[in-house]
Amino acid sequence: MRVEERLRALSDGFLAAAIALSVGQFGSSLSTRLLSPVVAVGELVVDLAPGSVVRTTIGTFGTMQKPLLLAGIVAVSLLLGALLSWRAPSRLPVALAAFGAVGGWAMARSPLTSAVTSWSLAVIMVGTGLVVVRRAPVSRSDDAVEGDTLEDPRIKYADRRGFLLYSGGLSATAVALVGAGRVISDRSAQEARSRFELPMTTTSPPETTSRPTSSIPPSTSPPAIPPTSDPPTTTTPPTTTAPPPSLPDIDGLDSWITPNADFYRIDTALTVPIVDPVGWSMRIEGLVEQPISLTLDDLLVLDMLDATITIACVSNTVGGSLVGNATWTGVLLTDVLDLAQPQEGAEQVMAWSVDGFSAGFPLETATDGRTALVAFGMNGEPLPLDHGFPVRLIVPGLYGYVSAVKWLSHLELTNFNRDGYWIDRGWSKDAPVKIASRIDVPPTRRVEAGTVPVAGVAWYPDIGVAAVEVSIDSGPWQPCQLGEAGASQGGRPAKTGESWVQWLYLWEATPGRHRIRVRAAGSDGTLQPGLPVAPAPNGAEGYHEISVTVA
Repeated sequence: MRVEERLRALSDGFLAAAIALSVGQFGSSLSTRLLSPVVAVGELVVDLAPGSVVRTTIGTFGTMQKPLLLAGIVAVSLLLGALLSWRAPSRLPVALAAFGAVGGWAMARSPLTSAVTSWSLAVIMVGTGLVVVRRAPVSRSDDAVEGDTLEDPRIKYADRRGFLLYSGGLSATAVALVGAGRVISDRSAQEARSRFELPMTTTSPPETTSRPTSSIPPSTSPPAIPPTSDPPTTTTPPTTTAPPPSLPDIDGLDSWITPNADFYRIDTALTVPIVDPVGWSMRIEGLVEQPISLTLDDLLVLDMLDATITIACVSNTVGGSLVGNATWTGVLLTDVLDLAQPQEGAEQVMAWSVDGFSAGFPLETATDGRTALVAFGMNGEPLPLDHGFPVRLIVPGLYGYVSAVKWLSHLELTNFNRDGYWIDRGWSKDAPVKIASRIDVPPTRRVEAGTVPVAGVAWYPDIGVAAVEVSIDSGPWQPCQLGEAGASQGGRPAKTGESWVQWLYLWEATPGRHRIRVRAAGSDGTLQPGLPVAPAPNGAEGYHEISVTVA
């Protein structure tokens, strides 16, 4: 086969696969009861992948994991179409039908879709691909027979101009369909969110917690971090001078409130579910006296409050960015559960999202005094679409994989025998957020000699950070100034211990290469561990450390 004929054969299969996928993408944008076949297959891959593979990909690619998976599915589909058209053109229709069957099944299995419409879309996709195959600009000689391969000299392609016009037109059509589908989907999502206006709140969370084991010292006198053998045995306890009400503006330091656009997102949804707030409702069932279903209007008549709470992903590495602090608007989870009257044997709250994701956490964490929320607002606006609109859960002190369910669908009170999505994939059932600290400044890692600010954030949600220290070149631990986590920063209320703190150390830097480490201590006396531990199965541990060159 000549090179030109090989390229045309590859192009036929490539275009057949491309137009079928683009039709599926466009069709899925026309109804909230349809899911893109690429996304549906991606969710199938995620569900079938071993937990170790999922952990590795999150650790390696972070928030790019989903786009890379979807791009990989598209690339593999196009490549298989091209190779089949080249090596076995007579089998390409069978392959298209097989791909359509897999895509149809993947779409139909999603709890967000209608099985009938999903299979109908799959049939349309396959039919479109077959039309492309049959209408390709190829002319056969009279003695060519069905099943001949493209190496057979009796098969001749149409002229080059006709081929280029045909392939160019199909390529443009595929791109246009994908683009139109994206525009329609985005518009539908924004219109759904625009139908909900976040109400004003006047209630702030209580300033004390009922947990008897938590002895939070006055914020004006943070305790010294207890000495350890790592690094030196001559650790100098930090002073107990009062921290300033707020830290000065420091370039590179994460703001106390994380903007919505910068807030991390880790979840199993490959595309954001579009939920109409007008038709949304949440069931509460299981070990309750009165199973109920609540609409958004039902939630809005309860006492609403704003609470500034830090949440973190269990996949966050030491010094990582999968953590954020936001002011959430919602109602207390206890108030919602009380409407259903939990039975005495209820031990766990199981929560589901509209796309079938599940997570479970002890009922005690909703009733022990922390500000566990059924939230519908984030930083003064309705929840962003990719952060759980219209309703999600926020539970201070627990990693998101067991508590922070987005696009909330229903709650069930159970015993501890039920497990959520990630527990079956190797993550720990108990998931308290570990104390941690991070160095953000200096961001360039190369500075001039003199007074250099070293700054960052530290968190221990629900307990609180009492002190932060840094060590230069394994020297004595030095105390840091702590920014006050309260109304003095941004005018937003914060319950003691539920939000992270900013910290600052003014370092008199001398020329050379230096190593800086940071550690934190909790209000309950917990000292941040220094021994490195990987995120799996229940969160990373270790000191964040950077190297800085001083000119």
